[in-house]
Amino acid sequence: MNELRAIYTIWRREGIRYIRDKARIFSTLLQPLMFLVIFGAGLGGTLNQGNFGIDFMKFMYPGIIAMNVMGIAFFSTVSTVWDREFGFLKEILVAPISRTSIVIGKILGAVTVASTQAWLLLVLAPFMGISLHIFIVVKLFLFMVLLAFAISGMGLFIASRMKTTESFGIIMQVLIFPMFFLSGAFFPLTNVPLWMTILSRFNPLTYGVDAMRQIILNGLPAELAQKLFLYPIEINILALSAFSVFMVLIATLAFNKRN
Repeated sequence: MNELRAIYTIWRREGIRYIRDKARIFSTLLQPLMFLVIFGAGLGGTLNQGNFGIDFMKFMYPGIIAMNVMGIAFFSTVSTVWDREFGFLKEILVAPISRTSIVIGKILGAVTVASTQAWLLLVLAPFMGISLHIFIVVKLFLFMVLLAFAISGMGLFIASRMKTTESFGIIMQVLIFPMFFLSGAFFPLTNVPLWMTILSRFNPLTYGVDAMRQIILNGLPAELAQKLFLYPIEINILALSAFSVFMVLIATLAFNKRN
């Protein structure tokens, strides 16, 4: 019972911290909008034909959602470094609860924040000519949650190794952009060099983007789908689930060892 109460308390604290940070909410909503407007308007006319006639905004939209999940999930785990710097982490570490509960609470907090805010981006769908009924929204939300688990686990693992927020910020920036550009958000990964294919397979964002793109662009001709989509939905679910379990596991082991 104490463990569940600890998980709930830490999860709730992460949510309250996010809600009170209005600048953070605004900036994390503004960034995907800028990508959609600037890249969509600037590159859409040039790349529509290259994307086999698919509207570039619709093609890029799932990638922007995935990028938003990744950015928020990563940034949410920086609270671990802040807590260490300001001494709060020491206080909860001496409490009569397991460190695993602390890890789970922090990951659940990051997942809740990331998936909820990414869900708000679905409001933009009608403005891009994308029709989303309730079943599509549920499927998209499932992959948002899976992706958020994978990224927050990775973020917490990194945070457990960092001593300052500056160091965490540098590592986060080094990872975010390569992961984003190797996820297929801007171009299909079905016809890229071998080295890019190999790297993309180790990128959890790839499976999130691919799955959400299939859900949003459902109903394409089979020949076109083969050129745009990488894996069946079931493979994407298995890959994201396996990656999530693995990252949460090593984050828990690292947290227990380092803190």
